[in-house]
Amino acid sequence: MASTFTFQQAPQASASAGKAGYRDPFAGKKSTGNIMHDKRVVRGNTHRATVLTQSAQAELVRAQKEVDTQKKVATQKAAKQQQAVETVKRSTTPDPIEGRKHMDIQTERYLEDLKDKPDEVTQETQTDPMLDRPPTPTYVPFKIGRDAETQIQDGDLFDFDTEVDPILDVLVGKTLEQAMLEAMQEAEVEDMRQQQMKFEQRRKEEVLESQRLEDAERRKFEEKERRKKQEMARIRREKETREKLRARMFAKSFLTNLENRVFGRLEDEGWFHDSVEREVELEFFPWLLDQTDKELDKNRKARQMVDDLIRAAVTSQ
Repeated sequence: MASTFTFQQAPQASASAGKAGYRDPFAGKKSTGNIMHDKRVVRGNTHRATVLTQSAQAELVRAQKEVDTQKKVATQKAAKQQQAVETVKRSTTPDPIEGRKHMDIQTERYLEDLKDKPDEVTQETQTDPMLDRPPTPTYVPFKIGRDAETQIQDGDLFDFDTEVDPILDVLVGKTLEQAMLEAMQEAEVEDMRQQQMKFEQRRKEEVLESQRLEDAERRKFEEKERRKKQEMARIRREKETREKLRARMFAKSFLTNLENRVFGRLEDEGWFHDSVEREVELEFFPWLLDQTDKELDKNRKARQMVDDLIRAAVTSQ
């Protein structure tokens, strides 16, 4: 049964006449005349006051902090974007020429003194102390109707000896069923553990086998690479040996009759000559040719003189 709520403290008049003793949260709001728009009216179950738990209050505070943080971040982003836009606008202005500089000027009709920090003036005022309005008590409806009671004698509603048997049967049955379920669950857990152990053992064996196969494959690959390198080295040595052998045979065949061929070629070119033959070719033959030319020239002149005499004799006759 809900107890009747009573407010113990009687209302008192404010110390200052004509002024309210508390701050009215609904002051200045237009009244609609509908009681359902009044926040002081409790909605829902009136037998139990709605009380927020500490976790709900913490959740509300956290949500409010998140909203404030998001607003702050949005404000900072907007400021950065505005600053970037201004920077881009400023960057479009070309650099000043030598001897001049850029400066901000006012183009308005009335000039205004621009300052980084506006002037601040401290003003004070004295007001009467205001009391906080006391919290509105929870609405508890008044008791209505009449109380009624009924006398129940022992054995009227429940006979322990008669009613305890099915209860015991249910308890014993549920206990046995639960025990069997737990036993089956333990057996199943044990089977799962055994299967897991077997699986882990098989997995370890597979891992070891895969490692052994990988090691064997790696050894085969290394052996193959080593054999390839050895074969390449052998082929290179054989090639070098063949080239050396060819060079040696060519040099041997080239040097076999080199001396005779060199001397023969030098002799053909005239580096080796007979002194008599050279004297005959270089001195006697040129002298002989000169003498022959002289003799032939004398004979030609004598023949020409004879021809002239004969012609003169013939002409004179």
